[in-house]
Amino acid sequence: QVQLVESGGGLVQPGGSLKLSCATSENIFSFVTMGWYRQAPGNQRELVAKITVDGGIPTHVSSVKGRFTISRDLIKGTLYLKMNNLQPEDTADYYCSALPRQTLVRAWGRGTRVTVSS
Repeated sequence: QVQLVESGGGLVQPGGSLKLSCATSENIFSFVTMGWYRQAPGNQRELVAKITVDGGIPTHVSSVKGRFTISRDLIKGTLYLKMNNLQPEDTADYYCSALPRQTLVRAWGRGTRVTVSS
């Protein structure tokens, strides 16, 4: 079973920054894409950003474009999300996700909480 473990969440003031990390027990090349999703209280889980593992091609949703940057370290086998200029509306549980080549069944981490508040 694919294991994804997020870290790096916390409490930050508006305008602040955080960097989320996602470590996997698998060979990162076993995934087609990896991504970050978030879920705020009362809302559905939504995509934040995704990246292809092989080519490193990123996609960011419009609400975070220019503020968040997704990246992956192929040697460490780790996915990152650098978040700058955080706003209260970014408050949510952030989940790492990966799409295995073999099963094409999306795997999820347990999430890390990000709270943006003064």
